[in-house]
Amino acid sequence: MSLIRTNFPALSLFNDFLNSEGYRTAASEQNWVPAVNVIENDKNYEIEVAAPGLKKDQFNITVENGLLTVSGNTTSEEETKEKNYTRKEFTTKSFSRSFTLPENIDEEGIKAKYEDGIMYLTLAKKEKEAPKKKQINIQ
Repeated sequence: MSLIRTNFPALSLFNDFLNSEGYRTAASEQNWVPAVNVIENDKNYEIEVAAPGLKKDQFNITVENGLLTVSGNTTSEEETKEKNYTRKEFTTKSFSRSFTLPENIDEEGIKAKYEDGIMYLTLAKKEKEAPKKKQINIQ
């Protein structure tokens, strides 16, 4: 994304080519941020993380000090043998997303499921505690 808008069509064409699906650099594929949906209902929050191409063992989900972190990492290799040369390349892709949890989340009750390229997290809300009444003794 550019903060300065240009009116040069040739430059725009060049930028469109570099940002297209057909042209990716190793640096542009190493770090990515998956799309996330957060849904709230009466009983829980649901977080959907779009991470196609990963396997469930390539995810790491942690909760620490009220911070939920979802991260993933994948490596792929490609080998080409043509004529008198051999080329072997690999790509590493990783991401990390963190969410500050509200106080009413039961951290022990967080559930995760990975299906069809989407990581589904369910964060159960704690039941509201009734205000406690305490008798104070007078000395």
